[in-house]
Amino acid sequence: MTKILRVAVIGAGRMGADHIKRLNTRIHGAEVAAVVDVDLARAQAAVEGIDGAVALSNADEALNNGDVNAVLIATPGFLHEEILYKALEKDFPILCEKPLTPDAESAWKVVQAELALGHKRIQVGFMRRFDAEYSALGSIIRNSELGELLMLHHQHRNPTTPEGFTNEMLINDSVVHEFDAIRYFTGEEITSVQVRLGKPTRNAPNGQHDPQHVLLETESGVLADVEIYVNAKFGYQVATQASFEDGIVSIGGDSGPYIQTSGKWGGSVTPGFEERFGAAYDVEVQAWVDAALRGEIGGPTAWDGYATAACCEAGVEAQKSGEKVKVQLNTKPDLYK
Repeated sequence: MTKILRVAVIGAGRMGADHIKRLNTRIHGAEVAAVVDVDLARAQAAVEGIDGAVALSNADEALNNGDVNAVLIATPGFLHEEILYKALEKDFPILCEKPLTPDAESAWKVVQAELALGHKRIQVGFMRRFDAEYSALGSIIRNSELGELLMLHHQHRNPTTPEGFTNEMLINDSVVHEFDAIRYFTGEEITSVQVRLGKPTRNAPNGQHDPQHVLLETESGVLADVEIYVNAKFGYQVATQASFEDGIVSIGGDSGPYIQTSGKWGGSVTPGFEERFGAAYDVEVQAWVDAALRGEIGGPTAWDGYATAACCEAGVEAQKSGEKVKVQLNTKPDLYK
């Protein structure tokens, strides 16, 4: 059994650089063995000060490096599929940032490739499942502490969006997290998605309708809604309120101390996802490493990646049509049950 993960991090951009630092300074049982980026200078900068780590510009070089035995994929989503196949051929443990792939058809092919191995190797990076508040709410739901879960209300607000952030990306890059969260909380698949476009903010760029209201339903009839508002200006805020038979639970409130002074009161709002979910990323990667050393995975599966891709496709269709759209899923293989 492997005693330590020697990880090749594919992609040294914003997320990749953050994971490289995390693996090098805060994670036990793993080391950075290689960093791959098409910009070799960026890869070289990322491995500076990390003993034994090499900078490469080609993923094949990393996967065929005899010192590598695990892969963390942090490239843009459209580049994931080819790397996933090659890592599966090596039977390496894989942590793949979301999305698994950009569409349900290609994600299903990845699921089939993993099925051919006969065991799970891919963990998908839906880090919210590892957030302390998400975990606490999940426990309340699973233990039926307040009776049955009836409804979920989500708010997902960003201060602004980068250039080129399209209308479809509100679903594919943002609400994708809520799709996974709803599946995680309920333990069920989402059966339908509807998107309502109301009054838009003047702060949204041309071609982007913001905010939007997403309505969902699960297999047992749990209703969920998402306010996605990506040009909210004031900060990064992700919150959930769950309605039960015997109570209400809210998570994701404003952070920091609540201060009253000089005739004013208030606290702080996190500026970005790194601050809000930094600890969750640490827990996520450590769970992946610990499980990989046992020959297992420690979080969301390739099936979860496929199912959320199917939800995103339904969401984009609903966004364009204004109608309720059924989520189309293949039969869930026994490996993921």
